[in-house]
Amino acid sequence: MAIRALCRAALIAGTFALAACGEAESGPLRVSAIGGPPRLANPNLQPLDPPASFLTEALAQGLVRFDASGEIEPALAQSWIVSDDSLRYTFRIRRAQWADGSPVTAQQVAARLRAALSRASRNPFKPTLGAVDNIVAMTDFVLEISLRGPRPNFLQLLAHPEMAVLQNGAGTGPYRLSEAGAAGVRLSLPRGEDEEAAEANPDILLRGEQAARAIARFAAGDADLVLGGTAGDLALARAADLPVARTVFDPVGGMFGLAFTGGGGPLADTAVRRALAMAVDRDALAAALGAPRLAARTSLVAPGVQELPAPAQPDWAGAPLPERREAAARAIAGLGPEIPIRLRVAMPEGPGYRLVFAHLRRDWRMIGVEAEWAAMGAPADLVLIDRVAPANLASWYLRHFTCDLSAICDLGADQALLAARLAPGPADRLAQLSVADRILTDLVPFIPLTAPVRWSLVSPRLTGFRPNMFARHPAVVLIAERQ
Repeated sequence: MAIRALCRAALIAGTFALAACGEAESGPLRVSAIGGPPRLANPNLQPLDPPASFLTEALAQGLVRFDASGEIEPALAQSWIVSDDSLRYTFRIRRAQWADGSPVTAQQVAARLRAALSRASRNPFKPTLGAVDNIVAMTDFVLEISLRGPRPNFLQLLAHPEMAVLQNGAGTGPYRLSEAGAAGVRLSLPRGEDEEAAEANPDILLRGEQAARAIARFAAGDADLVLGGTAGDLALARAADLPVARTVFDPVGGMFGLAFTGGGGPLADTAVRRALAMAVDRDALAAALGAPRLAARTSLVAPGVQELPAPAQPDWAGAPLPERREAAARAIAGLGPEIPIRLRVAMPEGPGYRLVFAHLRRDWRMIGVEAEWAAMGAPADLVLIDRVAPANLASWYLRHFTCDLSAICDLGADQALLAARLAPGPADRLAQLSVADRILTDLVPFIPLTAPVRWSLVSPRLTGFRPNMFARHPAVVLIAERQ
């Protein structure tokens, strides 16, 4: 009740701060993305929050892009051919222009993609794209990407805004930035390039703002779309008492759980990490978060991933919760009273994240462990990971726990992941991924809780909006022709 009252207070404050209100079926689409001011950022240097991601996807294309349903469609590449062994992707670049009128060439696209994979790059997709062997411009308009091993969902990685092709801080559209100011940025489709698309897709007014203000703006009829909702701010949307159909959830996969930030002290003991994982009542936590069909998860890799159809489960996964807690309490008590465990858990701000912490603190207190909240970036023993998987790849999950990225790791798992990267076929890759998955599951470098939660507020005006597994909603698909 206290969280709900706090949410209502935040929304009321946001509503009073809004000026113009009222539903609009004409004029620009008004999009509020949860985060900072919209900016066209270089994803090789800094992460993209929802406003930057939406803007980048509108102003800069990659070789391919997602349609409304999360399927792959052409972007800078008008077509592509995949070799019989799935090791070579040959893309034909369409006739596109930069803002100064110069043509986009395969050489420029290749240079941009190589930069994303360079040693200095901080692009979040770089670890997962390690299978890329070479990127070569065959002609001015033909590009070839060769892989060390086949990847069935390779194009999904290339479709994200993190892999957009930029030059001198600009992209190739499809939208153009026509205006920027305190109210946000205005995006337009050039009329001369695609008259039919420009007629069907009005201008977009994009704002980046905090969740409470974005939700209040939507509730007041001053926004057509709110993007970037997470488990942390879902309670704010619930408190707005909007029609049920206006809140749309994406069926995303990914990671929602706790990673260990260090391997010292009691947490160096696998039995202690295992005890912490066993003690959590995931069913109660998933129910409390309030997202439909949100289920508890105990595996590192999400179920349903094509490469690893049967991910490893911890040996305690099938045991009843009371039995698990008894075993966890014995493991903690075995450390002796002279070694009290008090954990600092770093989480983002937001009522939903506070709710997660409250559940964890209660569950761990039952086994003799105390927990205290820490802000993100502050010293902590565990940190909440809330990430959507960018592709249906088991390696994306497992590579979070290689020894160059994780405080808790195993060289045997690293070797298995390297062998999976070089595997000549799906069966060999599955075998190596299974080895790495089993090693890491037993090691407990991560406490999985549920799938991530991603939600949007959608007005009836957005006839092209579709929920999808990547929570990607490009500007060009928001309006679809009414049947």
